[in-house]
Amino acid sequence: MPRGVAIAEPRQHLFAAAERVIAAEGPSQLTSRAVTREAGVATGLLFAHFAGFDDFLIGYAVDRSFQIAAATAGLAGRAGTGTIAANLSETVLATPLITLQAVTRLVAYRPTLAADVEAVLGNGSAALRPLERTVVEYLVAEQQIGRLPAGADTEALALAVIGVLHHVALTDGTSPAADSRIRRAMTALTHGSQAITS
Repeated sequence: MPRGVAIAEPRQHLFAAAERVIAAEGPSQLTSRAVTREAGVATGLLFAHFAGFDDFLIGYAVDRSFQIAAATAGLAGRAGTGTIAANLSETVLATPLITLQAVTRLVAYRPTLAADVEAVLGNGSAALRPLERTVVEYLVAEQQIGRLPAGADTEALALAVIGVLHHVALTDGTSPAADSRIRRAMTALTHGSQAITS
């Protein structure tokens, strides 16, 4: 990007560049220079918006954790509509997989970021944790109206949903096949739970 060109939402521009670096090279290669090089901007832009690189990483993790929570917040309200598998699929895919891949890998690489996120957004708010809680709430709501059998273990099912998302995001986060793999897995999980408990 040519110098002197204004960048709309520079923080988001830098966050997106960080995601691409993590996807291509892994979190161990994430530096201020790698981010600004990927973003096509001078290194000073990052430090104009963040006190330091650690502050940038916290800002990124908070932003993306908030986005994940916001994208999943309405799931329980879908109870009784559509299919359970479709509702789960649409919700877990509401956040781009490259974002899920990047934030998950970064928080695993730098575990202290989870506490930093929770200091800003509250307990259980880092990375995929709010999604797991939301899936449990949704499955309980479906159970209460009889669309999911009473004997279904909603917490275990939610953990399986997150496990599928985590695995696919980490292994196929940028693959065109990732979307269909997740949808097939959601269908298998929900149909399997109904068959086992009926």
